[in-house]
Amino acid sequence: MIVTIDGPAGAGKSTIARQLADTLGFHFLDTGAMYRAITLGAIRKQIDFDDKEQLISYARNSTIDWHNDRILLNDGDVTQEIRSPVVTDSIKYVADVKEIREALSEQQRRIAQTQNIVTEGRDQGTDVFPNAGCKIFLTASPAERAQRRHQQLAELGRPIPVEQILEAQNRRDAEDRQRPQGALRPAEDAVIIHSDGLTFEAVVQKILIIFQEKKKKQQAQAYQQ
Repeated sequence: MIVTIDGPAGAGKSTIARQLADTLGFHFLDTGAMYRAITLGAIRKQIDFDDKEQLISYARNSTIDWHNDRILLNDGDVTQEIRSPVVTDSIKYVADVKEIREALSEQQRRIAQTQNIVTEGRDQGTDVFPNAGCKIFLTASPAERAQRRHQQLAELGRPIPVEQILEAQNRRDAEDRQRPQGALRPAEDAVIIHSDGLTFEAVVQKILIIFQEKKKKQQAQAYQQ
């Protein structure tokens, strides 16, 4: 079964998806990390972001793997580097390229063919896995998301004023909603969860209830057939 968790940046998708996957015994697929890894690789290779052909070629010929929560790009650990501000600011040049999205989406589908997964991103329930059994759109207020990001960066030793984070976040939200490929939007059959004031554990419990309801419905439909 495939569980998709989409939503805006800073909504806690990665943390929630990881906890949910652990609870269900599913594999976790961090699709955002895939785009970040390709972005980082392009920066390292000094590929001009205006050179779409080189970007596409690099994405198609790169290998991204996970090993114990470590993200590997062509066998090199990039877990920390892909979260850097320069990657965050540049990922839009990769994420909007149709051929790159198609290449990475196809890789995501191949992974899902052989295992139960929880996947998170921006378009998992809409474009990548439109037939997923359980779709969640996780969101929170801009202020809440900015505060969470502020705390996360502070814990990593990179404190940034909340106001600066909020400004960058609002700009990214607008860009994500207007992207020509993989635009941010909830799937028509997604359950929308607002996480303001909720702990990650509480959100996971909400999703578990939704998951069990979806699973029972699928089993009933399969039985009737």
